[in-house]
Amino acid sequence: MVNAPETTKRGSSSSALIEQRNGDVRNRAGIASYTAHWDKDSSKDTQENTDSRKEHYTDVVNGYYDGATELYEYGWGDSFHFCRYYPGEPFYQGIARHEHYLAAHTGLKAGMRVLDVGCGVGGPAREIANFTDCEIVGVNNNMFQVLRARKYTEKQGLSDKVSFVKGDFMALKEQFGENSFDAVYAIEATCHAPSWEGVYGEIFKVLKPGGTFGVYEWCMTDDFDQSNPRHKEIQHGIELGNGIPEMRPIAKARDALKAVGFQIEHEEDLAQRPDRISWWYSISGDMSKVQSLWDYPLIWRMTKFGRNLTGYGVWALEKARLVPKGTYDVQEALKVAADALVAGAKENLFTPMMLFVARKPEASS
Repeated sequence: MVNAPETTKRGSSSSALIEQRNGDVRNRAGIASYTAHWDKDSSKDTQENTDSRKEHYTDVVNGYYDGATELYEYGWGDSFHFCRYYPGEPFYQGIARHEHYLAAHTGLKAGMRVLDVGCGVGGPAREIANFTDCEIVGVNNNMFQVLRARKYTEKQGLSDKVSFVKGDFMALKEQFGENSFDAVYAIEATCHAPSWEGVYGEIFKVLKPGGTFGVYEWCMTDDFDQSNPRHKEIQHGIELGNGIPEMRPIAKARDALKAVGFQIEHEEDLAQRPDRISWWYSISGDMSKVQSLWDYPLIWRMTKFGRNLTGYGVWALEKARLVPKGTYDVQEALKVAADALVAGAKENLFTPMMLFVARKPEASS
């Protein structure tokens, strides 16, 4: 889902080579400088700051995921996304159902060749491959995540159906060629792109004519007002806490899909469903709402005590040089993210599950 910084691409230093041999290809300098891409005061974070993040999105997003990936796995598992819940439904069951829902709406079937754009460590790709029996190629320009995705996939015996490649989702045609996939999906990943027109345009090119693209997009809702300081504060917290150069409204995603040539067949903000259990349940830290015995550790980690304990642990590991410098700052940014996401949901300013299903016209050349 991200683009590698030049230091990782070149791999010229001896330390980088050692890290690659050890399976750790993180850009440690990027982790250490991640928060420098923002002014922490939302009122002082200017358009110039946003433009700089978009220009250097490769460094922004890689710095974030190099530091956050293992923290995500500790608190979330191997599928880095939100989901809806039925009452009493365990967390991981809800996560899998959310992936199945997207696969079904996108029309994924056995025998299809499918691209997962911004695949993380491959949790959704493995689940969807098992659910549909299709062949999935995951693309991700964060090599640390690609290596972990390959390791987990081999361990589950799915390497014959699921593969992962390092690549930039802003240059898919260059890597895969035109008309090379029957379908494409993305789960909470393309929000990291510097522009939706750019990433959607690349997806359009690699899809075969008649192929479908299904996406769960992170968006600010129609209620978001850029001139409102409170709204801006929430937007800024989501960006800083999640490695997103710029959070954009739903209308821009819709317009971008149409602008590059897609025909939108279905759109719905699933966060607007009248669910008894809100999608942000998993980051609420509200132990009174725990859905199953298996969810207690997950929700406990998001309580104030659990978050602080994790923070102290990461701080100690960083001081002992067992994790890269800057990991603690990324962990603190995740706290900002959780608070901003919950606030954005409660005030109906943000959705992590704006569903679009779009088709490339049959006549497209």
